[in-house]
Amino acid sequence: MAQINARSETLMEKSAFKERSERRRCLIPADGFYEWRRSGKTKQPFHFGLNDDSLFAFAAIWDRWTSPEAQMVESCAILTTTPNELLKDVHDRMPVILHPDHYPAWLTAPALKNHHFAHLLVPYDAAQMRRYPVSSLVNYPENDVPACMTKVPELASAQATLF
Repeated sequence: MAQINARSETLMEKSAFKERSERRRCLIPADGFYEWRRSGKTKQPFHFGLNDDSLFAFAAIWDRWTSPEAQMVESCAILTTTPNELLKDVHDRMPVILHPDHYPAWLTAPALKNHHFAHLLVPYDAAQMRRYPVSSLVNYPENDVPACMTKVPELASAQATLF
């Protein structure tokens, strides 16, 4: 499995994800994530997190496979869903953020019983989240520094698309 995201709505329909969703569910801890809003030729990155800056977990699936070079590889894919009100003007998808009370259900629901956890794979409550614009420093993975989370003024072209 080389994909980093998987659509939660079709998880049990896609052969690439069916077994993983039945037997290989996991949680990916995070304190935020980034999405980019496109406006013409510019893209404004935004940081999204919880209002209280607490840690949370994405619903995910994992796999172990052998690469063409005969190396054992472990990988995962974060589940996505439709965006909540906070994200919908930035991106058409968002990661599935699970409420802590739902971690056990996600990790232990019986195999072949996706109806036991399908109700968990929904947009997170927008009222519990916040967002703010950040610099394009986040566009490059090698920039793994706290400055990536620094709030910056929103690009004028991005603001214009809201009205």
